[in-house]
Amino acid sequence: MENFKNVSLNDLSIQDLLLIIKALEYTNENTNLNVFGDLRNNIVKELCFLTETTEEEFLSYLESASE
Repeated sequence: MENFKNVSLNDLSIQDLLLIIKALEYTNENTNLNVFGDLRNNIVKELCFLTETTEEEFLSYLESASE
């Protein structure tokens, strides 16, 4: 388990990342379990910080790059 301390997105495709974000949105909306929305927001917030973009810019990029 020591190797699991850090998670890397290097091997995750843009399509997979967008799918994860959309799946969390969908699950939150259809189960009313806020934990899924919170997780989605935390992931997007952290990725926006790392890429120095707004949420709108980041999601727009993911959507256009995954087409």
